[in-house]
Amino acid sequence: MLNAQGQPVGLPLNDTRARAHPPRSPMEGRYCRLEPLSPDHAPGLYAAFREDRTGTLWTYMPHGPFDSPDAYVDWVKAVAGHDDPLFFSVLVKDEPLGVASYLRIDRVAQSLETGWITFAPRLQRTAAATEAHVLMMARAFDELGYRRYEWKCDALNAASRRAAERLGFTYEGTFRQATHYKGRNRDTAWFSVIDSEWPALQTRFAAWLDPANFDTEGRQRERL
Repeated sequence: MLNAQGQPVGLPLNDTRARAHPPRSPMEGRYCRLEPLSPDHAPGLYAAFREDRTGTLWTYMPHGPFDSPDAYVDWVKAVAGHDDPLFFSVLVKDEPLGVASYLRIDRVAQSLETGWITFAPRLQRTAAATEAHVLMMARAFDELGYRRYEWKCDALNAASRRAAERLGFTYEGTFRQATHYKGRNRDTAWFSVIDSEWPALQTRFAAWLDPANFDTEGRQRERL
């Protein structure tokens, strides 16, 4: 649209009020439950992460690997009380198997990011893993009314890029030399979902997560 001076401008918004900060309350699904990260989760998470036999779990994370349970407990204690990033533990049948967070929470812009995603091998490529992301997106869009939900990763992290695309995120570009970690350069790939896209994605997620979509061995019948 054009303003009075004939210049192109963005569409007007009906509601520009700052959104609430994501709460620490749990998120409950059919396959998993997200609870605020707690030191009580740390021993179980450490044990689950130790099941990684490939040595790749921590490659693209700014922290880890941890050489002892105490080291991981100390890390959890240091971050569990943060509001941004706001960390959650992903529990499956009450067993903690993963960590994810909200971060870069901009209440005025109505935008936030998901990140620090660390899923143990037993959680990866499962319905619970997908549902954990869906629950976090639903809180952002449905419960809190955010307009934008971001995903960023090392541009070389092919698995993270595939996960973002599978979940319906749109690739927006790469920020070259955005940061560095573990003595290495990081170019950062940016992805997002916006609120107008969420209803169609939510319908797809609901159909995929339906128990009827899985056989008796837990294998998906239709891909997401």
